[in-house]
Amino acid sequence: MSKKKSSLIILGASGDLTSRLLLPGLGQLLDEQNGRSLQLIGAGSADWSDDDFRKVVDTAFDSVNSTGPSAGHARATASYVKVDVTDPAVLQQLIDSCDVAPAIYFALPPAVAVAACKALEQVTRPTGLTLALEKPFGTDVDSAIALNAQLARLVPENQIHRVDHFLGRSTVFNLLGLRFANRILEPVWNAEHIEKIDIVYDEQLGLEGRAGYYDNAGALIDMIQSHLLQVLAVVAMEPPSTLEADDLRDAKEIVLRATSLANGDAKASSRRARYTAGEIDGRELPAYSKEPGVVSARKTETLAEVTLQIDTWRWMGVPFTLRSGKALSERRREIAITFKKANRVPTGLTGTEHPNVLRIFLAPDQMSLELNVNGPGDPYELEKTQLTALFGDGQLLAYREVLAGILDDDPSLSVRGDSAVEGWRIVAPVLEAWHADEVALDTYAAGSDGPSKWTRIG
Repeated sequence: MSKKKSSLIILGASGDLTSRLLLPGLGQLLDEQNGRSLQLIGAGSADWSDDDFRKVVDTAFDSVNSTGPSAGHARATASYVKVDVTDPAVLQQLIDSCDVAPAIYFALPPAVAVAACKALEQVTRPTGLTLALEKPFGTDVDSAIALNAQLARLVPENQIHRVDHFLGRSTVFNLLGLRFANRILEPVWNAEHIEKIDIVYDEQLGLEGRAGYYDNAGALIDMIQSHLLQVLAVVAMEPPSTLEADDLRDAKEIVLRATSLANGDAKASSRRARYTAGEIDGRELPAYSKEPGVVSARKTETLAEVTLQIDTWRWMGVPFTLRSGKALSERRREIAITFKKANRVPTGLTGTEHPNVLRIFLAPDQMSLELNVNGPGDPYELEKTQLTALFGDGQLLAYREVLAGILDDDPSLSVRGDSAVEGWRIVAPVLEAWHADEVALDTYAAGSDGPSKWTRIG
């Protein structure tokens, strides 16, 4: 049986994204798919030889114990070219050197990726060429539309992968299985039974040397616009007919088109804050405004909250609050579905009736369901208990899932062009209000839960 041949060109192969995330994910994928023969070509600005690049590949593959024959072939045959990735002649040579129509991964800063795509317009492109781009997909609605038009001149939409590593295959399918394969959940997954839904992604990490990107983005664009809106779409979408790419992405897009700010009020439905100096697990962090490369006058937020509404029958009146921040006291990555309280509790039961909360945790993927039960002491007193379950071992890297979709021509988990535009439309009023200083920039000490006057969500 012949091996499936694939060619992968990584533009920006000498960067941190490639060594830290792409290559370890690729190593995992090749170990799982030993029937694949991969031609790996790195291109970048560093003055490297093939051997230099192979050492980076070796280190990355070793980090995930990737030792199978397909990984071994990729290690031994990986090549590297020092190039200007925005030069059409260079891109033509890279494509022509491939055994089969390649996938090109743009591990590049957004502006450079756009310039490289422009250069590709002048290149003879083989049928089957696949393009993979990292977020952000544009900087606003108009630029996202323009980027989509530019990409459409290169390849068909189903050969464009707008990468959202946050929605690794296991995460999406766990959510789909939980919702649609359990009769006790799907009938109550609506406004009649659910009070609110909170999606939280809080980090203990600070800026970590990423001022060049982050200070121009902030928490709203970095996480909420780029990632958490996609999570919202999976949580709130109607059951797709199949898990094929078109059905899955259509279902997400329908949700996003119906999503807007709660009551259309950017000032009332958004909050922003920035961390000051503090300590996290014994590590001292300077104030964000004092971090190297930060322009304090930009008022970039490191913590953002936005409350949205989805104008459909299923979700009318249910607030969806999305939150993400840096330098916080705890690492929280969860979707919290809070159900309405029981219509009536029989007279005689004492204690506090807590709302049922289904918590879906991301990385590692697991869940808990908070229930009211009769306590072990007084049989008439209510107490809260939790049922917990693991979805999986959490050992697969997100970029393993990303690369599987790219190399197997499956765009199911990538962001479709129209959804990228909707993401910018949804947050545009918030960005406008923040730029006009209509929403205060609160502060919180690094290592705290956030501003003291904010109510905890989730």
